[in-house]
Amino acid sequence: MAGTWSAGGSLATARSQFAGCGTQSAGLSFGGVGGLSITEEYNGTSWSGGGNLSTARYKLAGCGTQTAGLSFGGNDGSYSAVTEEYNGTSWSSGGSLNLARYGLAGCGTQTAGLSFGGYKSGYKVTTEEYNGTSWSSGGDLATARRRLAGCGTQSAGLSFGGYNGANSAVTEEYNGTSWSSGGSLATARYFLAGCGTQSAGLSFGGVGGLSTTEEYDGTSWSAGGSLATARNALAGCGTQFAGLSFGGTTGAASAVTEEYIIPPGPAFASLNGVATGGIATINGVLIASVASVNEQI
Repeated sequence: MAGTWSAGGSLATARSQFAGCGTQSAGLSFGGVGGLSITEEYNGTSWSGGGNLSTARYKLAGCGTQTAGLSFGGNDGSYSAVTEEYNGTSWSSGGSLNLARYGLAGCGTQTAGLSFGGYKSGYKVTTEEYNGTSWSSGGDLATARRRLAGCGTQSAGLSFGGYNGANSAVTEEYNGTSWSSGGSLATARYFLAGCGTQSAGLSFGGVGGLSTTEEYDGTSWSAGGSLATARNALAGCGTQFAGLSFGGTTGAASAVTEEYIIPPGPAFASLNGVATGGIATINGVLIASVASVNEQI
């Protein structure tokens, strides 16, 4: 069942071409055009100020959580290799990327991060793995791209969309060593955002499909509920079932935040060994309705 987007609390500073990480109820946004060093924290209702990035950047990437975030790459006036680690209060220096670049994507955690793609005098296939201290080379993307999106973990990553002379629908899956082809996006896009896992990913927004949302099941993408406010160069975090989109642009920087929810589907449990369907509960037992239980008593 496709999910739906609803309004969340607006960013304090409208921004685009920035990055995010965390969850729907504990999100983190940082950098970007309109607030190059600004960090904001989301509590499920509203955004508040966090510690500023030490190096102001846009077109950067990020991963991790609100209290253990990672920012890397971007444009700080040139191609940036800067990596910074967030502890829930402030940013500190991490190990620099081996290849400075912007327009890259990332996923994973602060101590097991993954960076991939991007641009430096050409579209890049470069993948790097972070161990909490330094970056090392990973397996190259099959298709070089910039302005792509990603989600998942260092050992089960997902890259999708982007631009390499044309809007890309390419999806690739990472196994900790190499990338392999996944199911293509239905709508080719760049400057999109994403969240979730390799087997339950979410893509949303972007040039070529400003309000488009798609859900990934580990094999193929299917249509999700459209963003209420069409945007590109936005950021996101969370899961496929509880996603968060924020910022972006449709000509001017946006402060819009939206929350994505996929409602629970039918479930089945048993009462005294008799199968019941539905989503109501009695005494912690999942049932279809009181009437259906009474029919079994």
